[in-house]
Amino acid sequence: MKSTLNKTDEVNGTILIELEKADYQEKVDKSLNQFRQKAEIPGFRQGKVPKSVIQKLYGKSVLIDEINKIVTEEVSNFVRENKLKILGEPLTDISEDKQVDLDKDETFKFYFNVGLTPEFDLPIGKDTEHIYYSVDLEEDLLDKQIDSYKQNYGTYLKIEEEAIETDLIKGTLTEVENGEVKEDGKVIENAILMPSYLKDETVKSDFVGSKVGDSIIFNPKKAYDNNEAEVASLLQTTKEEIKDINPDFKFDIKEVTRYKEADLNQELFDRVLGEGAAATEEDFREKIKEELEKQFKPNADHLFIHEMRDIIVGQIKDVKFPDEFLKRWLLESSENRTEEQIEEDYPKILEDLKFHIVKQKIIEDNEIKIEFKDIEALAAEVARAQFAQYGMTNLPADVLQNYTKSLLEKEESIQNLYEKATEDKVIDWLKENITVIDKKVSSKEFNEIMTAHSHSHSEHDEDNHDLEHDHEESSKQSEERTSEETNQ
Repeated sequence: MKSTLNKTDEVNGTILIELEKADYQEKVDKSLNQFRQKAEIPGFRQGKVPKSVIQKLYGKSVLIDEINKIVTEEVSNFVRENKLKILGEPLTDISEDKQVDLDKDETFKFYFNVGLTPEFDLPIGKDTEHIYYSVDLEEDLLDKQIDSYKQNYGTYLKIEEEAIETDLIKGTLTEVENGEVKEDGKVIENAILMPSYLKDETVKSDFVGSKVGDSIIFNPKKAYDNNEAEVASLLQTTKEEIKDINPDFKFDIKEVTRYKEADLNQELFDRVLGEGAAATEEDFREKIKEELEKQFKPNADHLFIHEMRDIIVGQIKDVKFPDEFLKRWLLESSENRTEEQIEEDYPKILEDLKFHIVKQKIIEDNEIKIEFKDIEALAAEVARAQFAQYGMTNLPADVLQNYTKSLLEKEESIQNLYEKATEDKVIDWLKENITVIDKKVSSKEFNEIMTAHSHSHSEHDEDNHDLEHDHEESSKQSEERTSEETNQ
């Protein structure tokens, strides 16, 4: 067996696989013999069918299968062993003079067209300048976040003074009839309500200004404007059970509690950031500001690499690609795309492919590696960021560890983390190898920049992930197609 690559130009070529009879006949004979041992053909005992009969019945199909296996494996091996950087996957040459005649020939030649990744120098260096945005958080937004922490970490305190709308009033609810306690009526020992939720203004006014020891008679359905869910919650029963009743109740007030937001002190600092992380209000504000500004970093990185993509793609616009090959590959590998759609989509697909190749070149030329510890660290960072969005910055170590572990148990999550870790390292390399102009903007300005960017760069599927890949990963598809074409 002989395999060669014949280049028609720097980005197109043909792999030629030449098979002699000696390369396949032994395997064909072995397969036919296996058929002979198992075949059940009328007029012959199992295992005693003449070879000529087996050859006539199964010879051609077995020949096709064995040749297909040999050729598919050889194409994969040839690409791998010669370290060919191909785009898409090899496609059978459909030229009329390249067809195989299984009935006449014993020596076969198989031709596979390939698209080759072009060679070029990275078009960026220190003479390339680009802005990297970072957010300088506005003081009013910082104040709002700190007020939120004070509210979230506050407590309810018992009071003896008159109740206001937002106090919690606790006591015993007793069903009454004509102003008197109803015999065998409902009694709710631990009833609780907040006047601000009462819909009827008269009932609300009875509770606002009340205090421990007071008794108030009211109709819950009237108080909540017949909201069954709220009435059922107050009476600690179901909506079904309160549908047919409309009694008055007496509320004997046992306790009034008022919410007091947390003081801006060491206890709050420790609860939000962790023990000892901040010792003064100034430290606390600075660290909260840093945490909030970090939440803009993923979008800042996204903006940076997308804008660098536009610059780089523009600088390699004259690099030659195997356009006709790629269009054919897209057509053959896409069930739902027509030739017209591929022509229309191709310019955008090619842009994506170009940047994908640049990223791969950066990774290979600089021996950038992604290790599992990188993925673990990123998973922990993602977990912290997700909780931070809800104001949960001081997570217990076991909670963070368990959530991180759950991310690393899913194959899809690991793949996403791997891709993100790879992109992060590419971003770091770009920052080190071009001239970065750091620019601080307010969160409002940054959001406006991101909105404008989103409008000018519509999100799309990155078809380039299908165009350049390890040939071994596509061997199954290649085998299926080779088999079909050999049969034809």
